[in-house]
Amino acid sequence: MASREQRFLGRKIPGALQVTKAEGSFIFDDRGRKYIDFVMGWCVGNFGWGNEVLTNAAAEFDGPDYVFPGHSYGPWTELAELLASISPGKLMKSFRATGGSEAVDIALQAAMVHTGRQKFLSLEGSYHGNAIGGLSVADSKNRQQCRNLLPHCYKVELPLDNEALERIDKFLKTEEFAAFIMEPISVNLGVLIPEMEFMTELAKLCRRYGTLLIMDEVATGFGRTGTLFASERYHLEPDIMCIAKAVTGGLGGLGATITTAAVARSMEENGSYYSTYGWHPRSVHVAIATIHYITTHQKQLLGIVNEMSEYFRSRLSQLRFKGVANHSIAGMAIGLELDTDDYASDIQAKCQRNGLLITAEGSTLLLLPSLNIDQAIAKQGLDILERCI
Repeated sequence: MASREQRFLGRKIPGALQVTKAEGSFIFDDRGRKYIDFVMGWCVGNFGWGNEVLTNAAAEFDGPDYVFPGHSYGPWTELAELLASISPGKLMKSFRATGGSEAVDIALQAAMVHTGRQKFLSLEGSYHGNAIGGLSVADSKNRQQCRNLLPHCYKVELPLDNEALERIDKFLKTEEFAAFIMEPISVNLGVLIPEMEFMTELAKLCRRYGTLLIMDEVATGFGRTGTLFASERYHLEPDIMCIAKAVTGGLGGLGATITTAAVARSMEENGSYYSTYGWHPRSVHVAIATIHYITTHQKQLLGIVNEMSEYFRSRLSQLRFKGVANHSIAGMAIGLELDTDDYASDIQAKCQRNGLLITAEGSTLLLLPSLNIDQAIAKQGLDILERCI
């Protein structure tokens, strides 16, 4: 299999884990071995693999194979209305996308079209997808591999403190920036949780200088951080929000760029956008079921998230890592900052050999369990982690 993948897939090193089945909080490989999944597709399987509500929706779908984007399709409107009903602030209209990278690109275009400006500001080291636009506004290291990314993309260095706000003010006061884009809680930055004061002042600066505020909620949306959207933790009213991943629970590819009425009007009048597979009928059917599932069980689901978040916090604080280990936890987004990259990678590899899937990003271990994980399964996973540190 590895040989075939090397010939036919665009990856340097095929993954050692050949997945054959996923169920609840478990992944199974081609040898029949079971793994506890603390990755969940990097915030895709928020509600567990094989969630009955979502799988039933996929199985019961009885619609067209495809709808040409130039035609009308009733469920598109239904899904857009549902997204508007649960989105923070005055986000009203959705632009169809196949996933997060496309949603971010649409957001950047919409910001330029609406403001007539070309520049963007974002966090250094961030991640916003793998398309050219997302690479341009993310980690500056991307420019070492792709030297012809979008120009006029500026970065704010961490930490997010008063000095960072002063730098942002200096940038934005030129009134040349179309948007500031960030994850409200940056998962790829070790679950970076900004202070309320920082986010409040950031929103004020954007409003003052006519810069749009784009919240990338592709990873943080749909309950991951303990609120339906992480923007709600800060009482933000973004001009544009990007969503994807958990909206279909892994049963279809779907993303959306959700904007205010004013931004949507500019995009409709002067934007240039087309997505062949944006909001495929089957994916839309599952996404509608997902949102109904979330809204019906929201109180119970978020209650479990916050209860289990405290359980993870308590257990992790008791583990004795080599050297310093700082944890950052928002709901079921959990980051463990260790001393070295090698140590984090070593723990990840040991965990996988012992039946636990986690991910290492540099010196950070990331744990992203399902939102409805059973405490007994969580304990099993954390017991494996403890044995591997």
